[in-house]
Amino acid sequence: MATPATAASSLDEKASHGQERQQTKESDSLDGSTTPTQAKEAPVVHRTSEIPGSEEGGPDLGENPFADPSAAEYWRDLYEKSQYECRHVFDPEFTWTKEEERQLVRKLDWRVCLWACVMFFSLQVDRGNLAQAVSDNMLDDLGMNTDDYNYGNSVFRVAFLLAELPSQLVSKKIGPDRWIPMQIVLWSVVAISQCALTGRASFLCTRVLLGLLEGGFIPDIVLWLSYFYTSRELPIRLSYFWTSLSVTGILTSLLAFALLHLRGVNGWGGWRWLFLVEGLITLLVGIASFFMMPASAVQTKAWFRPNGWFSDREVAIVVNRVLRDDPSKGDMHNRQAVTPKLLWQCLKDYHLWPLYAIGLIEFIPSNPPATYITLTLRALGFNPFTTNLLTIPYNVFHIINLILLTRLSDYLGERTYVCLLQPLWTLPCVIALR
Repeated sequence: MATPATAASSLDEKASHGQERQQTKESDSLDGSTTPTQAKEAPVVHRTSEIPGSEEGGPDLGENPFADPSAAEYWRDLYEKSQYECRHVFDPEFTWTKEEERQLVRKLDWRVCLWACVMFFSLQVDRGNLAQAVSDNMLDDLGMNTDDYNYGNSVFRVAFLLAELPSQLVSKKIGPDRWIPMQIVLWSVVAISQCALTGRASFLCTRVLLGLLEGGFIPDIVLWLSYFYTSRELPIRLSYFWTSLSVTGILTSLLAFALLHLRGVNGWGGWRWLFLVEGLITLLVGIASFFMMPASAVQTKAWFRPNGWFSDREVAIVVNRVLRDDPSKGDMHNRQAVTPKLLWQCLKDYHLWPLYAIGLIEFIPSNPPATYITLTLRALGFNPFTTNLLTIPYNVFHIINLILLTRLSDYLGERTYVCLLQPLWTLPCVIALR
């Protein structure tokens, strides 16, 4: 539940310390080859220069960090040097109305954010259907017990964790618009193969493969979203993104209710049909993603989409408002790998260390009940069909809490104390489970 607010904290940290890191990074050059004649001192860019008029400018802040001609020249040279894919649209003097921006953001929500949620749906389908499968006597059919189930969950999470950084490095090198669809297609093939599980060994093998292929997917999606949205807009979009997790839980619970009734058809257990059908759904999403993910705002035209998504003016608005929110978004192009030096600089950024710590512990209270909810309900005497339907209410409440907390965080402009509401809310619920 705290994830959107936590992500917003990360964005706040980046805004606060981005210029400091940018100056360090530029002094070393993107590829370490800057010469004394190339190196310039980055002008101090203060985001306090307001564009005249209340109806025109950049984001809601109405501020233009490029209003200073020396700053504009510095960033223009930097974008050219980095071969930033949108550099030809960069215009420090470009203006637009707030109404134009509102309409464009709505279009972005339908084109970009909605598909991001669909792709996250595909992740959660294959990541979460194991809990539904075990409600249908999957463990008994494979001659396994709850210890084997625990091992499966453990190896999946370890593999997922190990794949996080490599996946993000690959995504930055070849582009999330290429890597993410490849990920979805690859893990969907593994997900489908689970319908042919024969025992403990094949079960653990598929768990490891799924973890390795799904790892890094979420930050890859966030990277793609950052090409289109400002730091103020991302937290709300991430709340929609994470809401799709619970929507997936609701939809797949209803789907499991139907598919588990297929037990005995073709001599298969219902859980085998569950893995097969849901894996095929994910495969379709993966294939469609190759056509639904443009590389950037200036690359929406393709042979299958000759008119693109935006007019020339809309493209200029998307690019310039994102750059005015964070000029450093153009210091690398979208097919540029992260060098070891840049990676080390990121790891040394101690401002983000508390967020890493939060990421390690934030879901400890809520994950065990979610992982074992179906086994718990079966142990209480509910049949497989009722068990899956009973998982729906907590997903509904998760959606409500998620959106309310994110809106509250945005309204108050406060992340830390709002994030604390999640464990405070979870604690009495976990105690009640005892």
